[in-house]
Parts: sequence; C-alpha cells; structure tokens
Amino acid sequence: MSTQAAPPVSASPYPWPAVAKAVALLTVSISLLLTAFAWPSVRSSVHDVPIAVAGPALAVQQVTPVLDQRLPDGFEVVEVADTAAAERLIRDREVYGAIDLSSGTPQVITASAGSAAVAQTLNGIAAGLGQAPGTVAAVAARDLVPLPADDPRGAGLAAGALPLVMGGLLAALLLTRLVRGGVRRVTGALAFAVTGGLAVAAILQFWFGSMDGSYAANTGAIALTVAAIALTILGLESLLGYVGFGLGAAIMMLIGNPLSGTATAPEMLPGWSGALGQLLPPGAGGQLLRSTAFFDGHGATHSATVLATWLTLGTVLCLAGNLRRRPTATTEGTVEGTAAQPATRATV
Repeated sequence: MSTQAAPPVSASPYPWPAVAKAVALLTVSISLLLTAFAWPSVRSSVHDVPIAVAGPALAVQQVTPVLDQRLPDGFEVVEVADTAAAERLIRDREVYGAIDLSSGTPQVITASAGSAAVAQTLNGIAAGLGQAPGTVAAVAARDLVPLPADDPRGAGLAAGALPLVMGGLLAALLLTRLVRGGVRRVTGALAFAVTGGLAVAAILQFWFGSMDGSYAANTGAIALTVAAIALTILGLESLLGYVGFGLGAAIMMLIGNPLSGTATAPEMLPGWSGALGQLLPPGAGGQLLRSTAFFDGHGATHSATVLATWLTLGTVLCLAGNLRRRPTATTEGTVEGTAAQPATRATV
C-alpha cells in the first residue's frame, strides 16, 4: 500500500514583513506630503520684501526704524525721490509697494495684484507710520494695481496654480501611455499646452473674472507653463522610464507647487525656498501670469526665461530618449527579418 506524501505548506503570498514595509512606506509618504505642502505656509512670513520709500533722506531715515520695529528684517527698502519714481518701480514689478513721504501727507501705495498678502501687510503698518516723528496720525492707503472687482482676494489665480501642474502631469501620463515616438509626444504636449492655455485663460479671465490684461498674453503664459511641466516629465520618462516619470512628478508637485509663492509672494516663503521655487516651472509660471494679467508684461523676463529653459531641456531629453531607443528597435527588426528568410526559401 502506497502512502502519498503530504503537500508542502506554501508560504503566504503576503507575509507580515511586507505589510510592515507597506505601512512604513505609507507613513513616510504622508509625512513628506504634509511637510511639502504645509511647511511653506506655516513658516511663511514677511522678510526682505522689496518696497520703495519716497521722500527726503531725513524723512526716510525716520520711517525706516518704525518699519524695523514692527517687522524686523521684513522689508528691503529702496529709496526714491518722489511719488512718480515709486509708482514706476511698482508697475515694473521691482517692488511690491511704497511708502510715500514726498508730498507732506504720508501715504502707503500698494499693488494687491502683485501680492494681496504683501498689500495687506503694508496696510497694516500704516497705523504704525502715523506714530513716526514728523508724520500725522492718519496715513492714507492707495491700491495702484488692484485685483479685479470680481475676485478682489485673488482666489482664482492662487487656486489655478495646482491645476496647471496637474494638467502638465496628466498630459505627460496620457502621452506616455498612448503615444509612441519622441516627436509625436513633443507635438502632443505642445498642442495640449495651447488648447489648455486657451481654455484655462478663458475660464479665469471671462468666467471667474480673476485676471485682466491681454487674453492672448495670458494664454501664452499658461501654455508656456503647461508645456514646460509636461515636456520635462516626458523627457525624464524617455530616459529613465517610470523612475524618470516619478522624479519629474515629485519635482513639480512636491517641490515646485508648494514653493511657487503664487498664493502669497516668493519673498514670504521661509529661507531659500522662495528663490528655489522661482527656478521651477510652477513658480515661474505663476509670476509670469501675474505680469501678463496685471502689469502689461513688466517683470516677465526672468520667469519666461526659466520656463523656456525647462521647455527646451524637456524637448531635448524627449528627442534624446527617442534616438537611444531607435537603434534597439532597428536591431530587433533586422533579427526578425533574418530569422524569417529560411522559411521563405523553403516555401519557394
């Protein structure tokens, strides 16, 4: 009589150590997400924000200590002679606002379209300026470049930063899945950037009323931002595969978006993070859109250069990845053709 051996007990396909690793990975991930998105907001403050102070040198010297007392190291003061010079710096986006002491009656000049948060801060220190020597108790406030009446808090522009990043990310994802060939992917990304720019600019400007300025210029700013994000991710994916896609998505979503400074101002972000954010497409795109929407394109050179650099880099990476794959595909086709030749001759 034969005896059948008992089948070996198979190991569990999902052992407990794998569960522990998954829990640890998820814990690290949620901690990184919280840090990336909450840290800039929690640590946000006014520091080294450029503003102009117009008036005689003696008056400027009297006001500067008041500013330092209310907000230590909060402002980087640019001294100008008169009101016209201060307004010119504001319109050229070289400063966020001004304190005008040149006309005898002090006034605070703001530009809420440049940063509603900075404008609110300047309005808040107006009462303190009334206590400075040589000034009157009442300090007038004037918004030189206001936000649109339909969106006086600038909520639409601030909320539009994330959809631009998501749009570029989704474009890269779909093109990677559905389209083969570097040239076709680049063409698809550029085409979507144009159509997406037209749609987003129309919604923000004509429906929400969150932007002024030229519709064509606003569309161009949005399209350039989306194209820079999408092509950068596509380029990294073409060279590194899924690792490159994840790297590009992390740069844009976890670093670029929280450090863009679109909701406040880059100077209000902690430490070096504001400067870093302006070197990435989300931050540069937000500043470029403010320039086209409210300042007739003034101050757009740096942002446009940053976006054009990322767009060019992404395009080069896409084409380089396509060239690297082509010899492999050609070799495989040659091998298949060679293997098929004996069968053809035998048939003949």
